[in-house]
Amino acid sequence: MAAEPNERRAKAWDDLYWWSSDGVRLHARDHPGTLGALPVLCFPGLTRNARDYAAVAQRLSPRHRVLSVEFRGRGDSGYAKDPMTYVPLTYAQDVMKLLDEAGIDRFVAIGTSLGGIVTMLLAGLAPGRIAGAVLNDVGPEIEPAGLGRIRGYVGKSSSFPTWMHAAHGMREANGDVYPDWGIEDWLAMAKRLYRLNGAGRIVLDYDLKIAEPFRLPGQETGPDMWGALALLAAVPVLVVRGARSDILSGTTADRMAQVLPHGEVVTVAGVGHAPTLDEPAVRPAIDRLLTRAAEPAR
Repeated sequence: MAAEPNERRAKAWDDLYWWSSDGVRLHARDHPGTLGALPVLCFPGLTRNARDYAAVAQRLSPRHRVLSVEFRGRGDSGYAKDPMTYVPLTYAQDVMKLLDEAGIDRFVAIGTSLGGIVTMLLAGLAPGRIAGAVLNDVGPEIEPAGLGRIRGYVGKSSSFPTWMHAAHGMREANGDVYPDWGIEDWLAMAKRLYRLNGAGRIVLDYDLKIAEPFRLPGQETGPDMWGALALLAAVPVLVVRGARSDILSGTTADRMAQVLPHGEVVTVAGVGHAPTLDEPAVRPAIDRLLTRAAEPAR
């Protein structure tokens, strides 16, 4: 696969692999950083992979070790034999295995959408290990319209003959999310979300069976995770919200700021679900969070 435009020409990471408790071989991109600095673990959205964090990792890795995790069924991580393991709790348990095997005691979590849900679960599974968190366009409540939209597309096969066809397809499906993007932006997104298969087609880079848990009864609404969010109250938390988001409402984001004493909310204008985290308003906010996370606990 061709490198993304915002990645370095030379490979800037090592491939890190570990095994889940049920025998799935998992993958993360391991970007080196300064010894002694807090490591940063990046968790992608539902259908995404480590490539989503290329720009973030490139910017942060000179100072921090950055691990861009690929959940089971995505990217270079293995596909699960049991599709019912494609759920947030299993992803969080997979991350716990990584933390233990890599000897990571404390870290900053950056989670987009599903990755933010996993971050909140980790606050309960790994008390005291999260030093700070970025929750990107996700909160303890998911807007029904956004959840319905996700249920409508996840797991549906999609393929294209060329990368430019894929870029145009992405624009047609998601133009209202990023209304100001040009075709070069859509091409970069296509190369994050798709891969080239053995037959020369551009196909989605995830196991389509990740959609099966969505088909179970009672999945019409998302879980209530206010209790999980409260477990992050002692650490700095940055809530990033796309102003056009159909997943995280402004009302929910404001309530999150009230629940989190050390919280900050940044709204990205003209963007839906989800911001890339490379926006000018977001970069300094992440830097502020990393500085605060490194301060000794009071």
